[in-house]
Amino acid sequence: MNPVFVELWRSDGSRSGPGAGAVESVHRGALAVVDAGGHTVLARGDTERPVFGRSAVKGLQALPLVASGAADVWSLSDTELALACASHGGEPAHVATAAGLLTKLGLDETALECGAHAPMFGDSAAALVREGRPFGALNNNCSGKHSGFVCLGCLLARQAGSDARDFIRGYVEPTHPVMREVAAALSVATGVDVERAPRGRDGCSIPTYALPLTSLALGFARFATGQGLSPSHAAAAARLRRAVAAEPFMVAGTGRFDTRVMAALGERVFCKVGAEGVYCAALPERGWGVAIKVDDGNNARAAEVVMAAVLQAALGLQHGEDARSAPPTSADALIASLVDQAMVNWRGLPVGRLAAGGDFTRTLAALREA
Repeated sequence: MNPVFVELWRSDGSRSGPGAGAVESVHRGALAVVDAGGHTVLARGDTERPVFGRSAVKGLQALPLVASGAADVWSLSDTELALACASHGGEPAHVATAAGLLTKLGLDETALECGAHAPMFGDSAAALVREGRPFGALNNNCSGKHSGFVCLGCLLARQAGSDARDFIRGYVEPTHPVMREVAAALSVATGVDVERAPRGRDGCSIPTYALPLTSLALGFARFATGQGLSPSHAAAAARLRRAVAAEPFMVAGTGRFDTRVMAALGERVFCKVGAEGVYCAALPERGWGVAIKVDDGNNARAAEVVMAAVLQAALGLQHGEDARSAPPTSADALIASLVDQAMVNWRGLPVGRLAAGGDFTRTLAALREA
């Protein structure tokens, strides 16, 4: 059984003595921290069980967009490159950026094969309803990634002497040249031939592969350092990291973990959430990659706490009361607030806290000392 990473304490707000409350729920999982040479820095739980990376690997999936030269041919901005790595909230800037990228290609949202869903950002979804406008593919949280795929496809079409719209049709299928480029990039980064790995279909229709956490972490260590990648992919990784650090809003959106953390920490971290409790990160200054899987698939209530705790330890950020007394805009204070979150009810009364478990935080001390 995997270890407990996160505990939900139910209480009346007191943190010590009688009436302090008790643990109401726990979240178990597995964690791998690996360096670019493939050496395990820290492993907890079953890190060899294959898990679907889902949206956590969008940074790796974007490597061919840059390495192929497509990003240069169509002069993609940092904003557009950051969106290509995103699971965005469908806010106006996200939608406009994806639409603008497609316009550069002479295409529109009908080229996208990600499907349509309401914006994940509530205000944007409400605005569409209020205005009587239907939601479309541009509102899909993966529209930026898919616009990047279409951009890569347009370059491949040009090289093949084919009509772009005809060529890109069906780009989400595993046998399409676009997805073959993406699969090859994933294979090199993770050290696993993904064509031999269990394969599923992601929510946005592209292939998703089940890989061990150690392999996913290796992929992000290489993404962080360029070690083990071809020169073009190493340069692409560095460019994508810079773009996301410059435009963190595009990767998620208002109030979202990835945007808040990368806005605070800049190029010190590239982190990306995936569905079903998967989280990955690249830590360039440590040369490490991180991969997390929360067993019950909980993202906002568990996986984010785990990632925050790992970042706090790995980057040597303040913790405990020292961090809580720091200026509220500091990275130390932000990460501390995400590791140990006070919970209130609908009246604003304290009801407990959601926090990294004590045994888990003690385990993470090894990262501070590594």
